[in-house]
Amino acid sequence: MQVHSSEQYHGETVESMETEQAENVSEKASEGSPSSSSSSSSSSSCNANSGAAAPSSPKKKQVSEMDTMKERFAKLLLGEDMSGSGEGVSSALALSNALTNLAASVFGEQWKLEPMSEERKARWRREVGWLVSVTDYIVEFVASEQKGKDGTNMEIMVTQQRKDLLMNIPALRKLDTMLLDTLDNFKTKQEYWYVSRDADESEKGVQRGDKWWLPTIKVLPNGLSEDSRLFMQKQKDAVIQVLKASMAINAQILSDMDVPENYLETLPKNGKSCLGDSIYKSITDEVFDPQQFLSTLDLSSENKVVDIKDRIEASIVIWKRKMNNKDNKPSWGFNVSAEKRGLFEERLETILILLKHKFPGLPQSSLDVTKIQYNNDAGLAILESYSRVLETLANTVMSRIDDVLYADSMARKSVVGATMLPTKSNVMSAGDEPTEKMSCSTNRPISRTMTLLDYMGWGVEPEKCCFDV
Repeated sequence: MQVHSSEQYHGETVESMETEQAENVSEKASEGSPSSSSSSSSSSSCNANSGAAAPSSPKKKQVSEMDTMKERFAKLLLGEDMSGSGEGVSSALALSNALTNLAASVFGEQWKLEPMSEERKARWRREVGWLVSVTDYIVEFVASEQKGKDGTNMEIMVTQQRKDLLMNIPALRKLDTMLLDTLDNFKTKQEYWYVSRDADESEKGVQRGDKWWLPTIKVLPNGLSEDSRLFMQKQKDAVIQVLKASMAINAQILSDMDVPENYLETLPKNGKSCLGDSIYKSITDEVFDPQQFLSTLDLSSENKVVDIKDRIEASIVIWKRKMNNKDNKPSWGFNVSAEKRGLFEERLETILILLKHKFPGLPQSSLDVTKIQYNNDAGLAILESYSRVLETLANTVMSRIDDVLYADSMARKSVVGATMLPTKSNVMSAGDEPTEKMSCSTNRPISRTMTLLDYMGWGVEPEKCCFDV
């Protein structure tokens, strides 16, 4: 989060003014009090002063919180333009950025499975409450019955919080609480511990992939106990439910946002040129298998996955726009019925859902970024950013749990290798679990936990793979 020099200067000025005022008050109090030459009276005076200073601590804390709140809402009102020249961003984008930056500053270094400090937790709940409180004043008119003095029923219009906010804000708050409670569950002593990445090689544990910035993990020589392993799996299942729910809310909110004209101007004339010949041919085949289709794509890196997602989303926008515009020719040609066109678009949307599930930590697509940037609905902006930061945090916590489970599997693998002959079947059984968690190839085993498609009612069982977080 960028901090302008003017803000810093303003904060220092307010702080120095408060300090000067406190010193002046203290000096006046000391001048007005009678002087005493005895050491005992001097001592009692010191005790009295220290006793009087204790109640002022909550006051100072309250003043500090008030200054923080003033700064936050000043930024929102100015649209992050601290010069006050009126060239700031919209209120919706300012709210979205505020929630995103708050989450980055609070959860940015969640490198271990441990409870959040009380200070960070209090700050998160306090400042999220400030930002989300804006939705309390986004209302709509609804019909309501009122009984008159003469006993007759009258229908009047009353204000009520907008329906999408009324449904989703409590749900997001519940998901928020579930995540923090999951982290709190790791406050007891566990059968694993973290070793600094700067420690000697002999003392270091293991870590998945190339996560050089994370501490390594060590477990007991025989791995985790069965109870500990079940505990870890239970926490992971809870986080997966939060991840699926926040992903579903975020996807719905993004679909409710209008596609900006700036994005439409960058698109080609037809969807085929976005997809390319090979993807276009696969999508329009009579028989279509989503998993088989994904196996033909190059998903070896994050950038390639985002590129495919961008191309698919661009094609869907082009086709939907042409279908809704009767003056233009259909993008699929004259011989393709409207039902088939709808079927082809549904196939692409299915692929998008599978990609989002397989790679939950993906950066936002070009369409999503443009929608957020040009969205002017403050309610949608808060819902989208709140669900997005919860999705990111859930994915981070799940990745940390997988790190521990991977360290456990490596410890058990070494034990099995030391006590049994290294036959082909033994090597395969010892390597199954880490292979499932690390590989992004197409021949992965199916995850046994519920997936996003199960949550949304789809009948497909997608494979599970995510990039390192």
